[in-house]
Parts: sequence; structure tokens; C-alpha cells
Amino acid sequence: MAEEYLLANQPSELERLRLQSLVWEPSGRQLLANLDDGSDGRALDFGCGALGWLRILSEWVGPSGQVVGADIDESLLDAARSFLKAEGITNVELVADDLFDSKLEPHSFDLVHARYQIAPLGRGQEQVASYRRLVRPGGSVILEEWDLSSWHFNPSAPAAERLVSLISEIFGVLGGEAGRELPELLRTIGIEEPEIDARVIALKPGHPYLRLPIQFSVALESRLLDRLSRDELASLRTEAERELAEPGRWGTTFTLIQAWGKLEG
Repeated sequence: MAEEYLLANQPSELERLRLQSLVWEPSGRQLLANLDDGSDGRALDFGCGALGWLRILSEWVGPSGQVVGADIDESLLDAARSFLKAEGITNVELVADDLFDSKLEPHSFDLVHARYQIAPLGRGQEQVASYRRLVRPGGSVILEEWDLSSWHFNPSAPAAERLVSLISEIFGVLGGEAGRELPELLRTIGIEEPEIDARVIALKPGHPYLRLPIQFSVALESRLLDRLSRDELASLRTEAERELAEPGRWGTTFTLIQAWGKLEG
């Protein structure tokens, strides 16, 4: 799975994933508020990376519940371990695991969450089948993916927008706009009427998440060099950095699509 994941084994991923988790934590909390009380439950965050939903799931299950964070990348798990220790979070266990050859016990979780896993891997039906295998009857599956159509800068930032376009092309080869497919994917595992929501965040001038296209361009460099020369890519990054540092430029994120539902008990 590590070799297949489009963003695997990239040093730049640690910074990006930690920031990503912090930016989207409020959206996760709002979703969990729509579910039944999770106290004493057992929850899994698959592909947790450096933080993921670990903190908010820890809060949701409470001190007597358990959260498992699983990822294929040991370096990201080490980063998550350091974060949990610093925060004093003790009800989370971290394990190295491969979704397509999982050693986790089947039907042992009340909730399974996965974010931004389908687009980089492009194996949606296999992935949701694996999540289904891990959830207890009556448990919940929560999927989060992107729809890139709302990813904009104001005023326009041509270099940064060119990076967004190139990144969209690369992901389009695999999972594409995976967020739009989530309800149908959940139906394939027996969740007949999935709940859905969508979130877009306005990023004020200077917000570090405005630089996401540049961070992606580092993680996806080998793919981008199939489309651009090294000099062209360096020039595009430099110009994008200049654009995004200009006073007054703000942006909107891609749309976070959330889809979830309960399996039959």
C-alpha cells in the first residue's frame, strides 16, 4: 500500500498532514456531534498520519473508550506518538497496518473513519469493503474526501492556480474528485441512505494553509516532472510563493465532502 499511495514516504508530508488535521478538526467535531454518544466505544482512524482524527476521536470515546490509529508509514506514526504524548492523550493506540492486508480484528470497531485515502489510492470499492470488514454490526463508517472545484485565490494567483490544476490532473488519474463518489461507495457496503455534508474554509491572508499547492508540489514532484521541466517547476513554485505572500490575498479551500452512515445491526 505504501508504494501505491500517491503521497507516501515524503518528508514534506509530516508538515502538511499536521496542518491539515488542525485546519479540519472543527469539521470533524461537528460531524461527531451528529452521532450517538461514543462513550466507552472503540474507534479506528485508518490512515491517521501525523494526527488525523486521533484527538477528536479520543474526546468522543472518552477516557474509558479506545481509539486505534493505523497507518502504513512508521515515520508518521512516530510523529503522532510524539503529539499524543505532548497532549497527554492516553486512550489512543497506534499500529502499523496495511488496509489491503489488515491484521486488525474484524468487526471490532464501533466507528471507522478514513480521510483523503480514496483519491490518492484510487481503489475505492476495495477500500470501503475493508472498512466494512472492521466495523461491528450497527457501527458507523465515516469517509471524507475532496472536491477541488472550490479551491481558489482572491485576487487570482495564476502560478498557484496552475499548481492546483496540475495537482488535479495527477489525482484525476487515480481517484479524481473522490468526494462526489462517497455516497455511492457507502451504498455498496449496505449503507442505503448515507448522510452527507460539505465544508469550505475561508483562509485569511497569511494563513499557512494557503500554501497547500506548494506543499503538494513538493510531495508530488516526481509526477510533476513528467509534465514540467525542473526549471519550470522551480519557477512556478517561486512565483506561487510570491503571490501567496502578497498582502490582502485570501483563499477558499477545496470542498471537504463528508459521508457517513450506520451498518445494519
